[in-house]
Amino acid sequence: MALKKKPVTGMKDMLPQEMEIRDYCVGLIKETYKSFGFCSMETPCVEHIENLCSKQGGDNEKLIFKILKRGEKLRIEEAREESDLVDGGLRYDLTVPLSRYYANHANELPSPFKALQMGNVWRADRPQRGRFRQFMQCDIDILGEASNLAEMELILATTALLGKLDFHNFTIRINDRRFLKAMAAYSGFEESEYDKIFITLDKVDKIGLDGVRAELEENGYAKESVEKYLEIFQEITDDVEGVRRCGKKLEGYLPADASVSLEEIMTGVESAKEADFRICFDPTLVRGMSYYTGTIFEISMDEFGGSVGGGGRYDEMIGKFTGQDTPAVGFSIGFERIVMLLLERGFRIPAAGSKKAYLLEKNLPRETVLEALKQARADRAAGRQALVVNMKKNRKFQKEQLAEQGYQEIIEVYASEK
Repeated sequence: MALKKKPVTGMKDMLPQEMEIRDYCVGLIKETYKSFGFCSMETPCVEHIENLCSKQGGDNEKLIFKILKRGEKLRIEEAREESDLVDGGLRYDLTVPLSRYYANHANELPSPFKALQMGNVWRADRPQRGRFRQFMQCDIDILGEASNLAEMELILATTALLGKLDFHNFTIRINDRRFLKAMAAYSGFEESEYDKIFITLDKVDKIGLDGVRAELEENGYAKESVEKYLEIFQEITDDVEGVRRCGKKLEGYLPADASVSLEEIMTGVESAKEADFRICFDPTLVRGMSYYTGTIFEISMDEFGGSVGGGGRYDEMIGKFTGQDTPAVGFSIGFERIVMLLLERGFRIPAAGSKKAYLLEKNLPRETVLEALKQARADRAAGRQALVVNMKKNRKFQKEQLAEQGYQEIIEVYASEK
């Protein structure tokens, strides 16, 4: 059987140019988030299958790469159901593993715990632009803080990072799951139908409000309820005043503190932000994860044409492990999409120190080679990046390649002066 050169569908090899930008982004992410007090932590890439299939991951639970039991535990001939064969899976996000981690180590962690976690996750999804089956996630979460300060800190830290990567004029869209439920109740829908209605509403960016109307009516919902529901979105503006008006309209259906909470987050972020962006109220924002209980938010960028990050509050997830609910809220940037956009715009990493290359002529005396290595060592000690390589036949092309890689100074070393 012939070996295959290309990677598995939905996964990719990364060339040095991309890796350089990825490494730069990872360093900047850690530096920025740690300046906000977030602590690095890590969980295994393999998680218990019971945790991954706990009905907290929405559609992602259909996309799990499952792992067979090993050794004597794997008895295929005796298996009657999947649980007889499978005991683990590759994590599809970092939030479920973080919740297990916190439940296991809460007594050893500060409170509130500001977590920074980066790592690969896997989903058996259909690959497309900016979407892979293996991809890096970058999450910050605050566990044990019930106040709006957690949401504000997450949004400010994330947007500060994007500003440092030279992203401008992007939008933070914000909503609250409690608004979604209140709007559905106000319109006369049955509570058992909420999730189905939200799935249709989540398509509004693709099919518009008219498409949402048509799909809801096609699914058998009363026309009066559908019209009452859609009127809300047509009447509400995307600013703080829109939050107030929506809260007033939903009185009796919406918890009293929900609109006040959203207003405080929006005004707080607006007054303390570092980067160039706008935060807007979007009552159509759904977020697919079923574990969200309150505030939800997404990052939208015109140059991508969709979301490049998102998150929200999930106060009930940790309680599924411990029996006691813990306030929790997180924000994840779309690391792969951010890197893709940087590559497409020809992003250049700011020079931290000069890059110098020594090109060695073929068959140099040993002493000359050692002298070049000593000079390179001195350069590195002075904070420069120094590369020592043999000279190629096509010296002009080699120097052009090195220049593209950012080497500002190229020294040609010969046995004798030419």
